[in-house]
Amino acid sequence: MNTQDLLAFARSRPRRRRPPVIRCGLLALTLGGAIVGCHRGATTPSAGGSTSPSSGGNAQATPAPSSYGKVGEPIHLSVGYQPYYTEAWSGAVLNGLGLWKKYLPAGSTVEFNVGLQGALVINAMLAGKEQIGYVGDMPGIVGASKRSVADLRILANIGLGTDQCNVFFTRLDAPAFADGKAAVKWLDGKTVAVPKGSCTDRFARAVFKKENVNPGSYLNQNIELITSGFRAKKLDAAVVWEPTGSRLVAEGLARRVASGNDFGENDGAFIDVRADLLQQRPDVVEAWLEAELDAELYLADPKNAHEVARLLKAQTTGFDERVLWQSLYGGYAKNAGGGPERLTIPFGFSETSLELIKRATAFLYEVKSIAIPELPADAVQPDLTSRILKRRGLSAPVGKIKATIELADR
Repeated sequence: MNTQDLLAFARSRPRRRRPPVIRCGLLALTLGGAIVGCHRGATTPSAGGSTSPSSGGNAQATPAPSSYGKVGEPIHLSVGYQPYYTEAWSGAVLNGLGLWKKYLPAGSTVEFNVGLQGALVINAMLAGKEQIGYVGDMPGIVGASKRSVADLRILANIGLGTDQCNVFFTRLDAPAFADGKAAVKWLDGKTVAVPKGSCTDRFARAVFKKENVNPGSYLNQNIELITSGFRAKKLDAAVVWEPTGSRLVAEGLARRVASGNDFGENDGAFIDVRADLLQQRPDVVEAWLEAELDAELYLADPKNAHEVARLLKAQTTGFDERVLWQSLYGGYAKNAGGGPERLTIPFGFSETSLELIKRATAFLYEVKSIAIPELPADAVQPDLTSRILKRRGLSAPVGKIKATIELADR
């Protein structure tokens, strides 16, 4: 199915009004913090039977595992996804184009639940409220380490990058820096904020160690607090993920100064699945991965860049369409951490992604976010993605998104 066929398929589907749930709160899973509540707001439909985010409610509880049904029977899935995390946007494309309808058994239904951070998606999966989750590398690993609570497996590698999660921003009046390393050196003794336990935290600590930098204050703040901190001029710097990073620049709140491109540090996004679904309904999991591959191929096609931004605009609040485009397809100057590629889309697992999982697991163990130094041998499940790629005559990675210098270095 080529990209034009995908778009035609999506537009031919009937519209449905099934508002997803948006999960709000602090980074609870890795930090043991509290989750704050949300209020319910208006909802609007978008193309292909997908839904735009509301601001309230809880995910529908999953039935007992036996009610997953028999192979070939219709199923109801609750899926946690992150339109507010660019590296995991394949889930939003799958939702926006309604691609799951081509592959799941006839009569199946899917509820897409927005997670503002991957930890909230994993919390819902561990609680049995969601069966599939689109998450960053850190929450994906944490979920796969919690078998005393529930058994989650890492099913696919949906993104690898160096400046999706790994980006430094400074206050606007910071000095002009020759390059990213000079910018990070300036942070010695300064006030820096990250959501601790996240990919941004791992990146910041790794860079500070490499460059022998010691911030005066290293604050644990979520994305909302970091944004307000820059607005109130209380922060010298922060590390945040896209698309929030591009919005900070577009709104004149912060300046992008360095990224993983400057330090050889990568980041990633994955799909986690509940093991009981994988064991009882392998047909459903394989069908989902078929739809996921369609979404990744669509995402990687540069002809679809502005349509992808439109799909994400319909599934987020507070983001301009051009900012969304910039976060995935737009380029930045080299002295702001820019590079030739914004994202590699593997679908399957490579030596690079497996090394990232191993390194991130060691970091989480070191900071006492998980209780094991290595994941169980079967935590990563590469066979399904390998089989699907072979059947379609493809190999990993299935796409690379090149940076376009259009809105760069404004």
